[in-house]
Amino acid sequence: MIRKALCIEVQGVVNQSIATLLTNLPELGRLNNKQISALVGVAPFCNDSGDRKGKKMIWGGRKQIRTALYMPVLCAIQYNKPIKAFYDQLIKRGKIRKVAVIACMRKLLTILNAMLKNNTRWDPNYAGK
Repeated sequence: MIRKALCIEVQGVVNQSIATLLTNLPELGRLNNKQISALVGVAPFCNDSGDRKGKKMIWGGRKQIRTALYMPVLCAIQYNKPIKAFYDQLIKRGKIRKVAVIACMRKLLTILNAMLKNNTRWDPNYAGK
């Protein structure tokens, strides 16, 4: 119950998404940020071979978690100040909108992971401190 109470404070995340995250991703709060984003499948992996440099892509991971994170991220982009600022910064730098949404999914996932790992409450002004 404590894990759910911590997650519900984040703007954009709703009960159904939290239930999906906590039941299908019991590792949330126990792994580091790189491991958890690779486990979910929102971490970009290089597609290089020899001298060829390919684009970085996301692949693998747990599809139901990515699906559960998609709509909360779209809400967070509108109403959550840190996620909105991150999204706007990516778009300003010329990233494609879908790439920026996936990056925001990863950011939201790492925020939730850190909150559960450190047992801290949501603070939208944390980055400014």
